[in-house]
Amino acid sequence: MFGNKQLLKRSGQTILDIIEIYLPTLSFMVLFVVFLIQIVFRYFIVPLTWPLELSLLCYLWTILFGVCYAERDDEHIRFGLVYENSKPKIQLWMRIIANILLVTSFSIALYPSYKYVNFMSFKKSNVLLIPMNWAYFPFVIMMVILIGRFSVQLIKDLKILFRGDM
Repeated sequence: MFGNKQLLKRSGQTILDIIEIYLPTLSFMVLFVVFLIQIVFRYFIVPLTWPLELSLLCYLWTILFGVCYAERDDEHIRFGLVYENSKPKIQLWMRIIANILLVTSFSIALYPSYKYVNFMSFKKSNVLLIPMNWAYFPFVIMMVILIGRFSVQLIKDLKILFRGDM
């Protein structure tokens, strides 16, 4: 039983690594190469239409999957003037309230976002003919991962609150 739990945890971490590290890295590399191709062709040969579309798609994927990684390491930019000057107990309550609001709002928006992304399957991009649901599905994945991350943070803070470790 213990081995299965470890295997499951490692598998989950590998999937998160693929989504949060390797996909954004790959999409950024594709974006960069396509951008260079676009410049070379525009100024030396003939302008191409597909590089712009592909670079926009890769940019979208890089940003949406990169957000998940930034939240993993708590690396988002924030203005913490009030938070950092508060007492630890107040900071704990601020984190709890913020995480409740985030989990609630992302959870409320998850199903409508999924429905809209799924609805966009009929539309294809103009040049590459990529279904738009493929282009926007990382948004749904980002929401699911963020709901999970904020929920874990909320549970940790609630345990601290109820144990009275402050």
